[in-house]
Amino acid sequence: MLNFFTRDQLNQYCSTRDGEERLGQALSLPDTKLNLAEQLAQSKAAGCRFVLLGVPEDIGPRANLGQGGADKGWAAFLSKFVNLQSNHFIAAGQILLLGEIHCVDLQQQATVVDIQQPQQLSQLRQCVDTLDNRVAAVVQTIFAAGLLPVVIGGGHNNSYPIIKALSQASGQQVNCANLDPHSDFRPLEGRHSGNGFSYAWHEGMLKHYFVLGLHELKNSAATLAQLQQAGGEFCSYQRIFVRQELNYQQALDLCIDNVVQGSGDIGIEVDTDSISLMPVSAFTNCGISVQAAEQFVYQLAKLPRSRYLHLAEAAPAQHPAGLAAGVNEAGQVLSALVLAFIQGKKDQAIAI
Repeated sequence: MLNFFTRDQLNQYCSTRDGEERLGQALSLPDTKLNLAEQLAQSKAAGCRFVLLGVPEDIGPRANLGQGGADKGWAAFLSKFVNLQSNHFIAAGQILLLGEIHCVDLQQQATVVDIQQPQQLSQLRQCVDTLDNRVAAVVQTIFAAGLLPVVIGGGHNNSYPIIKALSQASGQQVNCANLDPHSDFRPLEGRHSGNGFSYAWHEGMLKHYFVLGLHELKNSAATLAQLQQAGGEFCSYQRIFVRQELNYQQALDLCIDNVVQGSGDIGIEVDTDSISLMPVSAFTNCGISVQAAEQFVYQLAKLPRSRYLHLAEAAPAQHPAGLAAGVNEAGQVLSALVLAFIQGKKDQAIAI
C-alpha cells in the first residue's frame, strides 16, 4: 500500500531558477515499473542511503482523542525540502524520494467517526491497526535493503510499526531515543498516537527507551508507572530548563548513554510537539528550540547503530495564523531536522 512519488508530483512542489539546482532536481525518484524491493536494490546500487517516506494521516492523533491535521505534515515538508539548494554540503544523489503510504481510504473512514461514541472510537483505533500493517511492510523492506528510512508526517502512532519493522529486519529488540513531552506509554486500549511505545514494549520489540524533554505534568500517573515498569527512562523538561539540575547537552548525553546499551539498532524519534510554537497536534509554547531538536537528531545520527529518523505530529493547520503560515513553518522545521540526520550520518562515528 505504497504510492510511488512521480516527476509530475515533484514539479508541483519544486520551483526552478536559471543557474541554480534545487534538491528536487538532484535527488532520485522511483521507477514506477519496478516493485518496491527491486527499486530499493537499484537505488542502493546507485549510491542511495536515505529513503524519504510520507505518512499523510491524522487518524492516530484523532484515535487518541486529540487534534487532527498531521496528515498535512508530509506535504509541508516537501514544499520546503525540494526547494533547498543542491550543493557540496549535501549529497543529493544519496536521497530517494520514495513516496507515501496509501492513507486515503483510512482518512475517509476517520472523517465520519464520532469519537464520543465508544464503538466508533474502537473502529477508528482499528483503522490505526490497519495503518500499522501498511507502514511496517514498507519500512521493513527499506531496512532489509540496507537503507535508512526517514519517515515524515502523521501521528506518533507510527513509531510502533517502524520499531516492529526494524526489530523483525534485525532480529533484535530496538533501542529508541524519543524527543517528546509525552512518553507515549499509555495503556493498551487499542492503537493510537499515545501508545506506540507501550505496544512495542509489550510485544517484546523495544529494549532501551529514553524520553528527552518529557513534561512532568503532561503524563498520567498510570503512564509513568507503566514506563517505569518497562525500564524506560527520561530526563524531564523541568529538570533541564526549570530546575536546571543539568544542562541540555548533559541531558542529551544521558539519552545517548542509555540507547547505546547492548547491541540493538537505535531509532531516532521526534515528536514535533516538543518544539516550542511549532504547529502540531498538541501545540505548546513551553518546549525546546528548533536548534536543540536539530542537535538531538544530529548527535544521535552520528551513532553507527542509529537506523532511522521519524518526525511525527506536525500539523500545519494548527498554526495560530492559519494553514499557509503553518505549512511555511512546519516545512522549514521538518526540513532542518532531516538535514541534521543526513549531516549526522555523514559525520558518523566509526563504532559505538
